[in-house]
Amino acid sequence: MLKTVPKSVLIVFLCACWVLPGLVNHEPWKADEPYSFGMVQHILQTMDWVVPAVAGEPFMEKPPLYYLTAAFFARLFSPVLPLHDGARLASGFFILLAFLFAGLAGRRLWGPGQGVTTVALLLGSAGLLLNAHQLITDTALFAGFSIAIFGLIIAEAQPIAGGIWLGVGVGVGFLSKGLLAPAVFGLASLLLPAMFPSWRTRRYMLCLGVAILAAVPLLAVWPIALYLRSPGLFREWLWMNNFGRFFGFAHLGPGKTGTYLLLLVYFAFPAYPLAAWALWRKARNGRGEMTSIAVPLVVFLVMLAILELASDGRDLYALPLLLPLSMLAASVVPNLPRWSSTILERLCTAVFPVVILTLWAGWFALDTGHPAALAGWLHRSHPAYIASFRPLAFAVATFFTVSWFLLVLVPRNSGKPEGERAVLSWATGMSLAWGIAMAILLPWLDAGNSYRETMISMGKAIPPGMQDIVGISIGESQRALLDYYVGVKVQRFDPKDQDQDDLLLVKDSPGGKEHVDSGWSKIWEGARPGETKEVFRLYRRTNRRI
Repeated sequence: MLKTVPKSVLIVFLCACWVLPGLVNHEPWKADEPYSFGMVQHILQTMDWVVPAVAGEPFMEKPPLYYLTAAFFARLFSPVLPLHDGARLASGFFILLAFLFAGLAGRRLWGPGQGVTTVALLLGSAGLLLNAHQLITDTALFAGFSIAIFGLIIAEAQPIAGGIWLGVGVGVGFLSKGLLAPAVFGLASLLLPAMFPSWRTRRYMLCLGVAILAAVPLLAVWPIALYLRSPGLFREWLWMNNFGRFFGFAHLGPGKTGTYLLLLVYFAFPAYPLAAWALWRKARNGRGEMTSIAVPLVVFLVMLAILELASDGRDLYALPLLLPLSMLAASVVPNLPRWSSTILERLCTAVFPVVILTLWAGWFALDTGHPAALAGWLHRSHPAYIASFRPLAFAVATFFTVSWFLLVLVPRNSGKPEGERAVLSWATGMSLAWGIAMAILLPWLDAGNSYRETMISMGKAIPPGMQDIVGISIGESQRALLDYYVGVKVQRFDPKDQDQDDLLLVKDSPGGKEHVDSGWSKIWEGARPGETKEVFRLYRRTNRRI
């Protein structure tokens, strides 16, 4: 069936099935979504785009482009969607923008039809699937990288257009996460002529000049506005949240636990092994062949080197690596050896039936209680979930299941498996399995990741007229959600300030010793159902001494 469906129609269908499910109908999930939404809410409340803030306090981790875009979507869709759902649509917008430019880049590199292959490889990457539906700035950075790579690819043939897209992409990346995009593409732009003589042309120099002109306004407008507002906050953003994170002296990030080369084994499958094979094949055929993959190769190497050298590290940071890997992999897909196409296609027909059956089994156990062992385990992991049959969700999941069966399993094509069909089969499995999961299991997932009921319960315990609270160990995510759900702003606790507010909120470990003296009386304690790592306790001051 895949062979009979036009590739353009299929890829549009798969993108819709991949992007849309999971963007709405759930609360902000820990750990990144709540504080991101807090900054969106700050923009909606104050119209201040210069200083990102959470619950009234500046939070200078990232520039404001994503939060501004999310605020626009939240306001635009506010008549029909909760603010947090509307804001999350910004991620879908940036991902679709990235797909568009990645497809254009793949087509420009390898010819008609290979843009679809490039996008299919992105759709099949587990790392992108798990992160692209979150309310996070990394989706905007991903779009910026895609635009900038496209600009470099067309630089020689169309230096002015290439320079504009390169500059805009770098600017979008900068306004999303800071200095990473300018550093990667600045180094890549210098390395291309250094490594490949064919890039030492006046047309390429013209492209770089246009790129600088296009990027400068985007690179300058927010930092200048921030500096004019507060030189101290400007230094905090530039020095601590850029250089401090990279070199490790700021101690803001989680630290690095492994190498990205190993992470990519699952994060970028099947693009990663296909890209490695493409690199080996091009290198074997000589320098001329290497020139054809210069842009994705150099961007990948520079980005990988920066990530490996950085002191801070998360799986999430590897998202931009998927773009050059997918472009490299697309170059060999039309000529994949029969054995590799066979392996990938058989893997599709072995893995995804199990995944889809497992998803349906989980839904059946949750809503019927059978089998008891599975139902018990699922309910214990997310005890706040309330079983309820949802006809529309059931119909959507059934449609996705039937679609996968028709597209991949019947009718089976005879003859030699094609690499292109194998890649599309994998992308089809990933997209439709995701759609099934979001249709029937999203309420269960939301019950395990939402703070709504906990925050509302806490809000009911706050005495009338006391809306300001000081907190100990309360992170930006909890502060943002208290502001959103309850309308209270938690400030930092200062033990030297005897005139702070009369309510104290403490986050601690369950069963841990309460580190609050007799000057405070506990009036509420709670945690998310099933939570084993944190508990919240609310205290009221009984005297003015601490």
